[in-house]
Amino acid sequence: MLQIDTWKRVLIWLVCVTGLLMALPNAFYTRVEQSNDAIAEIELKGETPERLVLAENWPSWMPSSLVNLGLDLRGGAHLLAEVKVEDVYASRMEAMWPEIRDALRPERATVGTIRLQQSPADEIRVRISQPEGMSRAVEVVRGLARPIQTLTGAGSTDIEVSGQGDILTVRLSDAEKLASDDRTVRQALEIIRRRIDEVGTREPTIQRQGADRILIQVPGIGSASELKAIIGTTAQLTFNPVVSRGTDANAVAGVGNELIPSIDETGVYYVIEAAPVVTGEELVDAQPSFDQNGRPAVSFRFNTSGARKFGDYTRDNIGSPFAIVLDNEVISAPVIQSHIPGGSGIITGNFTVEESTNLAVLLRAGALPAGLEFLEERTIGPELGQDSIDAGKVATIVAFVAVLVFMALSYGLFGIFANIALIINVGLIFGLLSTIGATLTLPGIAGIVLTVGMAVDANVLIFERIREELKTAKGPARAIELGYEKALSAILDANITTFITAVILFAMGSGPVRGFAITLGLGILTSVFTAIFVTRLMIVIWFERRRPKTIEV
Repeated sequence: MLQIDTWKRVLIWLVCVTGLLMALPNAFYTRVEQSNDAIAEIELKGETPERLVLAENWPSWMPSSLVNLGLDLRGGAHLLAEVKVEDVYASRMEAMWPEIRDALRPERATVGTIRLQQSPADEIRVRISQPEGMSRAVEVVRGLARPIQTLTGAGSTDIEVSGQGDILTVRLSDAEKLASDDRTVRQALEIIRRRIDEVGTREPTIQRQGADRILIQVPGIGSASELKAIIGTTAQLTFNPVVSRGTDANAVAGVGNELIPSIDETGVYYVIEAAPVVTGEELVDAQPSFDQNGRPAVSFRFNTSGARKFGDYTRDNIGSPFAIVLDNEVISAPVIQSHIPGGSGIITGNFTVEESTNLAVLLRAGALPAGLEFLEERTIGPELGQDSIDAGKVATIVAFVAVLVFMALSYGLFGIFANIALIINVGLIFGLLSTIGATLTLPGIAGIVLTVGMAVDANVLIFERIREELKTAKGPARAIELGYEKALSAILDANITTFITAVILFAMGSGPVRGFAITLGLGILTSVFTAIFVTRLMIVIWFERRRPKTIEV
């Protein structure tokens, strides 16, 4: 006999009501201008983006999560950037020069004096005064090589060392260049993600394309220029020893040094050592603050490694100026007054409050390891997204009505039960999308439309099975019970295979493919639930009240 325990009935209706309540806020949203605090802090210019918010009279005790709309529905910015991986080679060799110099110093009796020569970006060339000691110099510098892990196996090192005449040449190996390129793109990807997260945007698409390109799509940003303003600043912070200070813009810096301007002293230029003592990559925190005179500043803190190097340098160079360099401009060059062992300090300059906040945001996010070249940029307005939403609504409504009419005409009262379950099914999909914070894209709407058509498949299998059982002269109750029991395995098999496909699409795909996979997968789960449990519960409640002698399906 048909029977469903009371606790099961309560649980089924509870799931349905909860899902519909979670979906309800999506019917009461409105568009307003974006007023994100982080965006305001860094004073981005351009069109004001829009965001979705609930109506003002929405009860505070009700669920308030909205479905996140993707770039194609909400509008936003699209960028395709190429990472200039070659920039890292020069930085790497620059940082290696102090190691080479320190390694060769104890060997001066053999190699003589050492001088850095002009070199290509991926090489260091060192002249030694005693060429007969070249073999020893090569041996010593080769000792600085580090093994790298490659796909071809162990044995590769990061540098290649050779000597000819009185010139010692150190260059990055091909294996290290490949590994460096991969690390650089991965690091740029992560830093871009952190920078975009800093300004509070929701559900951005940031993914690698090919060997050295990154696709960036951010809903809710007013224009591509705003997005470039967020991610395009390199914010490379370094702390360099000062060689000299002057006003000659054409002064010769010398090998191993750089001539850079002061950011707040017009006409003043500093000659600094190119190899930094500490870099911004060793920062663990940066916050806007005020100095002892109440002027805007940025306080910072290094990690353990950076704190040790910073402390050692300040201990050994008391009384010497120390340049704080941001993007090849000296923002401050204080004289070291005392040993700073804690690894924390403060950056002062002619900042406004907004500028200090902006600098802190960029430093917290980290420095891009290499420059970006934007190959493609597009701005998608919210009007286009609204058109897509409207078209999706029309398609969904047409499909919905067609299915409802078909089921009602084909299966009568049982078809109406299936239609009610279908309405609940769509509500549950939107409830789940809101709850898990998934992003709804235009392909996602296509997935919902497809789910509407597929959702009644399980009911069709059940109802056809009930028809077959009725032909064997079984009673209505027994026919309904056997119909559900015998159709269950076919329903599960069909939906499990489709769900596996949706999972694979989500795991392996990206962008629009994942948007489609999300709604398809959620639709399968909700349609199975409504077909097996909700329609059966409605049929059982109807049967208990009417007790019909015969039924028509």
